[in-house]
Amino acid sequence: MQLVDRFGQRYPSHLRASNIEGKPLSAPSPPVPLAKPDSKRRSSGRTTLTDVAKAAGVSPITASRALRGERGVAQELVQRVKAAAEQLGYVPDPAARALASQRSVQVPVLVPLLSNALFVDVLESVHRTLFPHGYQALIGVTHYDPLEEEQLLRTYLAHRPAGLLVTGFDRTEASRHLIATSGVPCVHLMEMTPAPGVFCVGFSQQDAGHGMTAHLLSRGYKTIAFVAAQLDPRTMQRAEGYRRCLREAGLYDPRLELLSPQPSSIRLGAELLEEVLRTRPGVDAVFFCNDDLAQGGLLAAQRLGVAVPGRVAIAGFNDLAGSDQMLPPLTTVRTPRSAIGEASAQMLLSLMRGEVPVKNSVNLGFELTVRGST
Repeated sequence: MQLVDRFGQRYPSHLRASNIEGKPLSAPSPPVPLAKPDSKRRSSGRTTLTDVAKAAGVSPITASRALRGERGVAQELVQRVKAAAEQLGYVPDPAARALASQRSVQVPVLVPLLSNALFVDVLESVHRTLFPHGYQALIGVTHYDPLEEEQLLRTYLAHRPAGLLVTGFDRTEASRHLIATSGVPCVHLMEMTPAPGVFCVGFSQQDAGHGMTAHLLSRGYKTIAFVAAQLDPRTMQRAEGYRRCLREAGLYDPRLELLSPQPSSIRLGAELLEEVLRTRPGVDAVFFCNDDLAQGGLLAAQRLGVAVPGRVAIAGFNDLAGSDQMLPPLTTVRTPRSAIGEASAQMLLSLMRGEVPVKNSVNLGFELTVRGST
């Protein structure tokens, strides 16, 4: 028989179990247990809700309720939990919160471009409306590409967002099917439709195009060109309003349309006005589909010594920043983009609460803003 000490040393059986000083060996000490890791602490080492709860001396459930601002939590506890969260630098994990509550706080907002102030105004208004209610707007940019929008929808809808805001109705059949079958509340921006079960906030692009053309006719202009770029669906709806108005007056001539697929810009507007004056010398008014084009047209006219509105009237669309400061100030259509952002977000909030909006389709109209260029 052999004896084994606590260090694993083996001794002959005839030796007495003792150490080198002749003292009996003590019984092996039990291993010291390792501290059990906090199962809720992430491998990244980031502060968790459990850490905050421990620091505040409350349960994780109470800490969560306090941070969400739920009623029924004593104010003293709320202050203690918030102080602990601030001291520890706690940042809530939206994915974990959504998993625990089975409720997402994310709302994707799909817009064509961020370089166009029109959509920046819409996004700002959406954020101001959703944020106080605890929702986060996620910006998706489609670049006017239905296939790119479809890819974005697949990505966002896979995470089961709380709601969805999309621009217009020009999308693939697959995208329409994704939205319809997702179960996610959705509101469409900028355009109108009478289709049942579709929620939208906007105005009639065609009526706005008709209204500007009618204004130019009322000023005595007879040979009115329509100049457009980008050629997205809303631009073409304005073009249809222009055509309808001139047909009603018996003055429509398709040769007076100048349509460019290039992105809308001030530079392009200058180039297109020069082309109109060179190839269509009888034109006495130009209706640009967007203000940046019209601003470029005004600058080109000034550079070329072309009197506005004496030689040619110039009108725009959207009333973008700077249009009222042009020489002369630009006549344009003022669109309610901030109001559209707010109203669409409010409609979506109702849908996310399970309420039925009073109206499926909200028409916020437009305003003809007449200035010196016409």
